[in-house]
Amino acid sequence: MRKKKSKAADRKSAAKGSAVPKTVDEYLASVPEPARSTLNKVRAAIRSAVPPEATETISYRIPAFKHKKVLVWFAAFSDHCSLFPTASVIEAFKNELKGFSTSKGTIHFPVDKPLPAALVKKMVKARLAGKA
Repeated sequence: MRKKKSKAADRKSAAKGSAVPKTVDEYLASVPEPARSTLNKVRAAIRSAVPPEATETISYRIPAFKHKKVLVWFAAFSDHCSLFPTASVIEAFKNELKGFSTSKGTIHFPVDKPLPAALVKKMVKARLAGKA
């Protein structure tokens, strides 16, 4: 009889080990390829859209960008990567996100195919402007 994985196990981040990463670089170093390269592309797109004084942080055990408040989170999981731009951003961009799996506050995309950089930048800028 095979034991069924719990839902919590399915949601577990792909970052290996139980130690909480202290930096985004530490988190990414623990993520296997191709997800690491995919997240690095998403990270670069976010970085290009946030103000220079924005900082990277670990929030809820995953990477995030912060400028006065946390703007957006991103992470790798066993079978997908996710961007967490908040529910209002997902709602505002629902037409442009039609080809992606979304839930209330999350956009899922394949571990080997990052979200389009232009779309990531637009969502981050909307979040910064408080429009979404």
